[in-house]
Amino acid sequence: MAEIIQKDGTWVFDGDALRLTPGRDRNVSLLRKELGELAVPLHALAGVSFEQGRKSGRLRLRLRDGADPLLQATRGKLAEPDDPYQLNVESDRYGVAEYLVDAVRNALLLDEVPSGAVDSYLLPGPAVPLSVSAGDGTATFDGEHIRLEWNWKTEDAKAAAGPRSLAVGDVAAVEWHPAVGLENGYLRFGVRHAPTKAPPKYDPNSVELWGFKKDPLMALVAAAVQARLPHPAASVTDVPPRTPKEIAAPAADGTPAEHDHDAQLRRLRELGELHRTGVLTDDEFALAKQAVLKRM
Repeated sequence: MAEIIQKDGTWVFDGDALRLTPGRDRNVSLLRKELGELAVPLHALAGVSFEQGRKSGRLRLRLRDGADPLLQATRGKLAEPDDPYQLNVESDRYGVAEYLVDAVRNALLLDEVPSGAVDSYLLPGPAVPLSVSAGDGTATFDGEHIRLEWNWKTEDAKAAAGPRSLAVGDVAAVEWHPAVGLENGYLRFGVRHAPTKAPPKYDPNSVELWGFKKDPLMALVAAAVQARLPHPAASVTDVPPRTPKEIAAPAADGTPAEHDHDAQLRRLRELGELHRTGVLTDDEFALAKQAVLKRM
């Protein structure tokens, strides 16, 4: 086991996973504290590095593309203090940091872990329920529904419609952008069949962010929703998933729409994805699966 304890946090590697625990120091960001401990499985890692400085150094983890819904939702826009995959290291612990790097790299080599992209999330994303107030509103997510509520700073045109409730199944995409310079940030939910070019200030499916301390916490809401959407690598088109009846339905002439073995396997995989993301209940999944198996 390799372990390094710093004011910024603690990293522990046991050979199978790397546990990242944020420190309690006042300089540790709100996002990292709210996110809490992360257990990163070895097969989610693409690499690790350690950068030395005169007074302090920095450990950095590189995850495989598509492994973490937080990184998928934020798309490289997290500020360094908010990045849970970095750790500031004091100069008297450089040797310990190098030992941890060697331990992780050796495990990656021994297990022959590929560094390429993945087609499913290997981390679960932030825990729910989750509620964050920042900018012109409050975003709450319970795992199934997103609720957007407005405050006195919300533009009248957006607030007039009252609180907004969105089911995860109706969300096609989620975007999070921090405020940069004079440009405001936002948390936006793209709703199926309802595209909009309205600025976040007027979009009822967006929370506008102004660059204050709690803004990064909206990235946690984005990540929690992202974890429950179909993985981008598994999405071939922007067409919403078919229903169980559509998947198993025969063609108009009474013959199966797709009768070869490979096609049925593709249907099973599609059903599994719908079930994993919560679109299908256990009972719906079992019935649809049974119908496909009968055709095989």
